[in-house]
Amino acid sequence: MKQKKRIVILTGAGISAESGIKTFRDADGLWEGHDIHDVATPEAWQRNPALVLEFYNQRRKQLFEVEPNAAHKFITKIQEKFDVHVITQNVDDLHERAGNKNVIHLHGELRKVRSTINPSIIYNWDTDVTFKDTCEKGSQLRPHIVWFGEDVPELSRAAIITQSADILVIIGTSMQVYPAANLVYEVIPGTPIYFIDPKPNISGNQFPNLTVISEKATIGMEQLVEILT
Repeated sequence: MKQKKRIVILTGAGISAESGIKTFRDADGLWEGHDIHDVATPEAWQRNPALVLEFYNQRRKQLFEVEPNAAHKFITKIQEKFDVHVITQNVDDLHERAGNKNVIHLHGELRKVRSTINPSIIYNWDTDVTFKDTCEKGSQLRPHIVWFGEDVPELSRAAIITQSADILVIIGTSMQVYPAANLVYEVIPGTPIYFIDPKPNISGNQFPNLTVISEKATIGMEQLVEILT
């Protein structure tokens, strides 16, 4: 049997925005009305854990008000003919709910929490997190989110997968958030790259085999499916 070509898809906030999930980079550094330094750093957690917990409790509730959009579903469609791996900077579960397989969350997941003492103790979690919620070792639970200034545990695995790509697709990300932005440099030279974004900030001078689709995620993915299939 002929082996399927491997497509690695890097996704950012732009793919979720069409489902109604707001991004912080489109709002002067604010995320749902909050400065990211007040809700998305280890220092914020130390300074005001109640605010941080409430912020992510609200983000978690928001997930139940939104649905995967056509871009997520187009990814599911191409899984029929390709070996697809998704590496996302998003903390929502829209990829999974759309049927996307092989998803790596670089920045964590809203529907999970972890121990503040042992990061390897992780639980699925769909309700509010309070100061009464502890892990089996008795430590406070915190959002399973990679905050600014923290290590990205899944980065090495993501890099290895990207290196194996026959085709790389980038959707809805500025490629300005590091270290995730470095993944584009992990592909083997000459690998076809498709960049889908209304305001693309990448050029063929950087990557000779680059195809830019200057559209939002849903339209761009529809065009890409036509190209690939």
